[in-house]
Amino acid sequence: MKAWSDRLPAYSGFAAVLSAAGLPIYIYAPKYYADTYGVSLTALGAILFGLRLFDVIQDPFLGWVSERLRGGKSVIVSLVAVVLAVSMIGLFAVAPPINPAVWFALTVTGLFSAFSFLTINFYAQGIGKAGRDPKGHVRLAAWRETGALLGVCIAAVAPTLLIDLSTAPFAVFAYGFAAATLVATLFMLPEWKGRTTTEPSRIKEILADKLTRRLLLLALVNATPLAVSSTLFLFFVESRLGGVGWEGPLLVLFFLAAAVSSPLWSALAARWGEKRTLLLAMVLAVISFGFALTLGEGDVNQFAIICVVSGATIGADLTLLPAMFARRMAVVSPNGGQGFGLWALVSKFTLAFAAVTLLPLLEQAGFVAGAPDMPAAALTMLTLLYALVPSVLKLVAIGLLVATDLETK
Repeated sequence: MKAWSDRLPAYSGFAAVLSAAGLPIYIYAPKYYADTYGVSLTALGAILFGLRLFDVIQDPFLGWVSERLRGGKSVIVSLVAVVLAVSMIGLFAVAPPINPAVWFALTVTGLFSAFSFLTINFYAQGIGKAGRDPKGHVRLAAWRETGALLGVCIAAVAPTLLIDLSTAPFAVFAYGFAAATLVATLFMLPEWKGRTTTEPSRIKEILADKLTRRLLLLALVNATPLAVSSTLFLFFVESRLGGVGWEGPLLVLFFLAAAVSSPLWSALAARWGEKRTLLLAMVLAVISFGFALTLGEGDVNQFAIICVVSGATIGADLTLLPAMFARRMAVVSPNGGQGFGLWALVSKFTLAFAAVTLLPLLEQAGFVAGAPDMPAAALTMLTLLYALVPSVLKLVAIGLLVATDLETK
């Protein structure tokens, strides 16, 4: 098969590992450190936001480094993958030898710095592989993002499934992740190549392109609803719905719907165009978040349906937007490193925004993770933050997409 000869499955595997080190960590790590070590939600939110401020400098710099790597790129990428694996073990499998909040900050910094470097190089490599062929970018994105979403599914459910099999489920997850990282890195080794042009691109030149700026802004606004819902997902299921024990299955349902829908959205984009297809997905997302506003104690089944619909819309976001941006980078910045340094910064900033704003607001409303008796005001705040905020942001994203001319040369 052509996909195997093009080594696209290797992209799926590496994407799965990277995605497992991204969104699921924002879902589990704050709650894990709050429940296990008593670190306050406000402190955890501040740490995550501080790391994103560091990324303002770090991610463009990592993109600059990526564009200047030559023959030793495969070795450097492999070493950074080891840092990713070790940081995950430190975060979940090692009892903090120092203050838990400080240990959280150190291990998360190592984890997300490695994640940034690997993500920037990985997506930049895709530009060279697909070239300027629009179908090539969508095809690669379908393999890559399907793998990424499957990785998220596995990482989302693994800790909860392991609770029944191990007394230290997060430690087992961390070691399993480390092993998977090494395997995926080995399969991806032949793909790493140095820069493709003699002159590395500059951030100023990239941002001078109007369509690039619009796509980055669209990515920022459109990804924030997912960051919000991911940050609050476990709290919403446990405290608002009373669905203790259903967190893992519902997460899997959400991300599995995204993974299964990804090839379908790619097929629709090939027929209808990326813009129309993405608009359809955004409208469905607003509708699903709207229904989430009506849920209360015991509405787990209704929420499961919402997870399927909203998860499917995420499949469109994560498949089509990166493909659109990669195609533009093939024109503006063929090396891709600097461009995807900005993309990585935008993507992670949404998660930081969610953590630094939502967690303190919840705490101020009287929300305490895992508390049996929650004030009504805290539950109302949780519902509004989980469902209303993403709805408003999605409407803004729809307006931006409608106003964006994707045919700009």
